[in-house]
Amino acid sequence: MNVETTDRVLLIDDDEVFLHVLGRALAARGFEVTTAKDGTEALARCAEMQPRYIVLDLKLGSESGLSLIPRLNAARPGVRILLLTGYASIATAVEAIKRGAHDYLAKPVDADQVAQALLGHAGAQADGVDNLPDAPPPLKRLEWEHIQRVLAECEGNISEAARRLGLHRRTLQRKLAKRPVRETPNR
Repeated sequence: MNVETTDRVLLIDDDEVFLHVLGRALAARGFEVTTAKDGTEALARCAEMQPRYIVLDLKLGSESGLSLIPRLNAARPGVRILLLTGYASIATAVEAIKRGAHDYLAKPVDADQVAQALLGHAGAQADGVDNLPDAPPPLKRLEWEHIQRVLAECEGNISEAARRLGLHRRTLQRKLAKRPVRETPNR
């Protein structure tokens, strides 16, 4: 991978751990990395650092990354935007591309996939739709991911998460005791 020293990337995600891990991995690959946790901070950082690339999460707490795409493009014309999501669908991929994103990847992703998508190398499709899984994830997998997200928003408070999910506390505890469904079968 050929990364220039002027390749600045702005990472926008509300998950601090993900920001830290991806930021370190991209920095190790030669990118100059800056992070933001919400739309307001992202627009300010974009104006300050003038990034060449932006990696944006679809869900930023109560905000949508989709609504942020046109504002980022207006703040920094010519920036290459990569949208990441744990909730991949063709509809959101198409909407992201319509709003100005250059690529779309479904989480989990590794830093090499992100770097390839940013640099536009083979394997990272320009329309982004080819990066979606062949089939939608199983419903149980989506349920597991949703429960995990709500639990994280409740800072691990099972009673509060159960209330928000409309579940009995014991039902939520049983669901949490199970392992998540694999996204793709072993071959």
